[in-house]
This record gives sequence, structure tokens and C-alpha cells, in this order.
Amino acid sequence: MLQNVMPKRGEFFNLLAAHADRLVAGANATLRLISGLGSHPELMADLIEEVNVNETSADDIKAAFIRLLFESFTTPVSRDQLHRLILDMDRVLDTLQGVANNIATYSIADSTAASRTMASLAADACLRLNRAVVGLADRNGGDKVRRQIADIDALEARASLVMREAVTQLFAEEGDDLAALHALKMRRFYFRQAKVLDRCRRVAKTIEEILMENA
Repeated sequence: MLQNVMPKRGEFFNLLAAHADRLVAGANATLRLISGLGSHPELMADLIEEVNVNETSADDIKAAFIRLLFESFTTPVSRDQLHRLILDMDRVLDTLQGVANNIATYSIADSTAASRTMASLAADACLRLNRAVVGLADRNGGDKVRRQIADIDALEARASLVMREAVTQLFAEEGDDLAALHALKMRRFYFRQAKVLDRCRRVAKTIEEILMENA
């Protein structure tokens, strides 16, 4: 009984790391999905399903983490911070799932240089989030975690620039109604892709706050 009330520190970080693994898997599947558009259409449904499976698995991990959080008498860092961290992480995967499902919803048959770049940046950011989350378990790993946070900030800034340039290009030339509809569709898709990076940056800021308050 006491074990449930006072779990080991590692239980919290193991669940966070497991969720972060799903982030990386979901981001990599999304990258493969977007990179293969137009050349491997037969893989599209399977890759969308792979993203969805990772999101569902992460939801189960989130539920287990929150249950542990609220059943525990003590937590390794602030209960509120841990709760916010798992929710922030989950929003990244939710947004990745949205990107993957938008490909089918919007009938996007071909990738663009901008979409491939943003998918690659998202995969990189999720990998660095994974490293930062794992690093939280190391009481002496603050400097390494901060480097990952700085890298995520830079990736988000780059993704924002790519998105703005891509959207500007979409509306640079006049066209018929079909072309206008395509531009509006791709604008929404690019914004969703950029939001993945924005969500990653939010997770990084939460991790940074945890480091500052537990230095």
C-alpha cells in the first residue's frame, strides 16, 4: 500500500520517457508519410494508421501517468508541473495526428519542399524533446537538457520562417477558383505542421521551468 502512495522517482520518469518515445515514433511516421507522398501512395494509409496507433498508445501512457500522479503522496518535482508537462507532450502528438489525418481529409497527393522540411524539423524537435525528457531524470543533467531546449527553440523559429515563406508563395500568383481552393487548403496544412513545432517549444519551456524551480 505504501508503495502506491510513495512510488519510486523512476516510475514517473519512466512513463514520461515512454510517452516521449511515442512522440518520436509518431513524428518519424509523419515524416515518412509526407516524404512519400506522390511516390509511394500505397503506403499512405498504413503510415497514417501508424501515427494514430502511436497517439492512442501515448494516451494510455498519459492516463497511467496522471493516475500515478494523483495517487502518489510525493512526487519528484511539483505535481502541477508534471501534470502540465504530460499534457503539453500529449498535445504534440495530437497535432502530429492532425497533420497525418489532414493528408487524407484534404486529399493531399503530393508533398512540397516546405512540407518535407517542416516534417523533418518536427521529427528533429521530437527527438530532442525525448532527450530532454530523459535528461530530467538525471539530477546532474541540467546543462544537457538546456542545450536540447535551445535547439528546439531554433527549430521552431526555422519552421515558422519556412511556413511563412511557403504561404506567401501560395498566394503569389493569381489563379482560378480551383487554384485558390488549393492555396487555402495548403495554408491550413502548413499552419498545422508549424503548430507541431510550436507545441514542442511549449514542452521545452515547461521543462525549462522545471529545471529553474528545482535547481
